[in-house]
Amino acid sequence: MFSTMSPERRAVVTQAARYAFAGMAITLLVAGSYWAIAEFLHVDPMLSLLAVFIFFTFVSFFTHGAFSFRGHGDRDRQHIRLARFMIVNLIGLATNQFFVWLLVKHWHGPNWWPVIPIIFVTPALTFVLHRRWVFG
Repeated sequence: MFSTMSPERRAVVTQAARYAFAGMAITLLVAGSYWAIAEFLHVDPMLSLLAVFIFFTFVSFFTHGAFSFRGHGDRDRQHIRLARFMIVNLIGLATNQFFVWLLVKHWHGPNWWPVIPIIFVTPALTFVLHRRWVFG
């Protein structure tokens, strides 16, 4: 099946697989770090997520640029790529902060509840934005 795909389709599937692998590792580290800091260090969940976001944004930029979207798009104008990456990640942060606010702050759920949409919803959104706008 893979060999019968068009080159563009094969590239998307390959990038999606690499993004899924790297992104899932990063996402699990983000979600786990958020939860551990909020739960065990008793840091406000929204502050915990913000601190984790700041650290993992840099990890994510270099990982996705060098691995997930390797060979996709041009590699000049890195300042524009970084600015776009930050915008996409801020959209991801806002999405995750909404999940934390809704599930923990508003509904008074446990700190682990937002981990589920952080792992399954936000990566799908950010993949599309990263592929088309940041690394395209």
